[in-house]
Amino acid sequence: MNRYARDIIIVALLVLSGGGVRAQVNTDQVMRIGQNSLYFEDYMLSIQYFNQAIAAKPYLAQPYFYRAVAKFNLDDYMGAEADANRALELNPYLTDAYEVRGVARQNLGRLRAAIEDYDRALELLPRNRQLLFNKALAQTDADDHAAADSTYSLLLSQYPNFDKGYLGRASLRLVTADTVGASEDIDRALAIDRNNANAYIMRADIAINSHGDYNAALADIDEAIRLMPHVAGLYINRAFLRYNLDSYTGAMADYDYALTLDPLNATALFNRGLLLAEVSANDLALDDFNRVLSLDPDDYRALYNRAVIYKAKGEYDAALADMDRVAERFPDFPGAVYFRAAVNEERGNLAAAERDYRRARRMLAELRPDDADRTAEGTAPSDSIVTPGSDMPDELTGKRFATLLTVDDNAAIEREYNNSAIRGRVQDRDVNIEIEPPMLLSFYSSPTELRGESTYIRQVEDINATRALRHVLLVTNKVPTLDEAASARHFQSIDYYNSYLATHTGRPIDYIGRALDFLTVRDYTNAERDATRALEAAPDLALAYMVRAQAKYGNYRLGRSDAGTDATTRGALATAALDDILADIDELIRLAPDMAVAWFNKGDILFERGDYAGADAAFSRAIELRHDFGEAYYNRGYLALRSGRRDRGIADLSKAGELGIVGAYNLIKRMSN
Repeated sequence: MNRYARDIIIVALLVLSGGGVRAQVNTDQVMRIGQNSLYFEDYMLSIQYFNQAIAAKPYLAQPYFYRAVAKFNLDDYMGAEADANRALELNPYLTDAYEVRGVARQNLGRLRAAIEDYDRALELLPRNRQLLFNKALAQTDADDHAAADSTYSLLLSQYPNFDKGYLGRASLRLVTADTVGASEDIDRALAIDRNNANAYIMRADIAINSHGDYNAALADIDEAIRLMPHVAGLYINRAFLRYNLDSYTGAMADYDYALTLDPLNATALFNRGLLLAEVSANDLALDDFNRVLSLDPDDYRALYNRAVIYKAKGEYDAALADMDRVAERFPDFPGAVYFRAAVNEERGNLAAAERDYRRARRMLAELRPDDADRTAEGTAPSDSIVTPGSDMPDELTGKRFATLLTVDDNAAIEREYNNSAIRGRVQDRDVNIEIEPPMLLSFYSSPTELRGESTYIRQVEDINATRALRHVLLVTNKVPTLDEAASARHFQSIDYYNSYLATHTGRPIDYIGRALDFLTVRDYTNAERDATRALEAAPDLALAYMVRAQAKYGNYRLGRSDAGTDATTRGALATAALDDILADIDELIRLAPDMAVAWFNKGDILFERGDYAGADAAFSRAIELRHDFGEAYYNRGYLALRSGRRDRGIADLSKAGELGIVGAYNLIKRMSN
């Protein structure tokens, strides 16, 4: 849907680059730096500058517009729409804002609203090529084929050399089964630009699906690879073609190279596993399927094929475990029951085998009778290709679980190519999806351009102002690993406190200082003891509860609370440890009820405790106390997505990204695909 829409961003920047905020020098400078960052595709950094401009002069439309552009390029379509809305409220004649909002809505599936935005912009710019093109794409996606054809006709009459316009109309014609017309448009696009890789990809698709001409498709994919040599998906598709042309070696070489380009490409791993299994390279195939399942534990095709390999290797328990999961997910799939029967027969468990054979025959009787024999033999009546992400509600046989996957989304291929080397599209980077960890007291932090060195806590600022500690105390959840010299400084500091406390009456601050040194060198047990000593001397010392909770959490993470001999005991001890940590955090909140960080940490521990409703409430309270708490927005958004509240989750993640939490945009993209 947005395969060409991103072009509008450059257009918008060119149109507006001469404008600016002139009322105040500082705001003008901030806007200019933000636009520079946007031009160089530092989208996260540009948002921070536009935030400053909005905070200084919230009545200006352009900062909202530019921030919408940045969010759009981070695939935060809800955030882009919201900022474009605000820009248009402030200036209803800002044509480019209608365009950005239209594309954002188009990517959100709100096609009619997108078309209305394009129409509004076209009233002011009736010959704008990109607006007409995006409108035609939206009309196609809205199944308004006649209107889309009319828009394409208008577009191409005004811009007869617009190759993407012909490709767009070719896509429309394919939707309406006009293969001849689509081929003509693709040929016109190639006549204009022989280096249009997507034209070759589309023509290859027609050759396969309409003519079964694998040789012609292979020639076109070769051209696409020549133009886009670093796109893993193209090598996966060429491998599929080579396999169907009986070039096993060529297919394997393409899968190997695809994995060189993208080592975590599940499709390439799955397909290579199938080919390896076909030549009985079972150990290598098993490794590939294991890697697929490490990326997605619920990939049932990989589970099915791994079960087949386990059976071939005589590892029957593992084979049955995998196939049981497949059968549970697809209860109407007789192939899984036949497989289980065969395994039990080989193991000599004839009674269980007979039960499964009878059950499979009953299941087949309810399906198409002419498929029964072929299903029992492991073949299939259908030769359809299974594409990534498709569901499998009616699988009859193992062949569909053992079908080579292809990458058939041309838009995805184009996006991967266009953005593979763009440093600013942080949502494209592979990151682990997990909640933001608790805030910790530390003498060290890992600040970035977007996030400061320390999160503000009044009590920490107060203690730093006294200079009672030997180092400046920070609040962060990004504590770096220390080098040998830094660690040595803190062991020396511990020695200093040991010597001092041996000859002086200990003050609470002395025990807190030594506890913080112990935390720095990861001696959590002694840190907890010193925090307890500080509390014995000063029961209302709020930070001492935070220090002790942090020490207990460190021990919990090290697994010292999981010393039980069985899973039940270990689980009970872990729960008790988390409850003990929560008790200290609750005391901290009692003494400092307005400390947003305390509520945030409580939310993290409740999340780990499995109390998601409580965690959500705690993160919400942290946000109420501190409206710029990006980590709290991120965690609350994560929880909302986990519970199926998609719009709420993406709205919170958008705010988190706006506040500098880079991983928010990656999660938005994953949930939007």
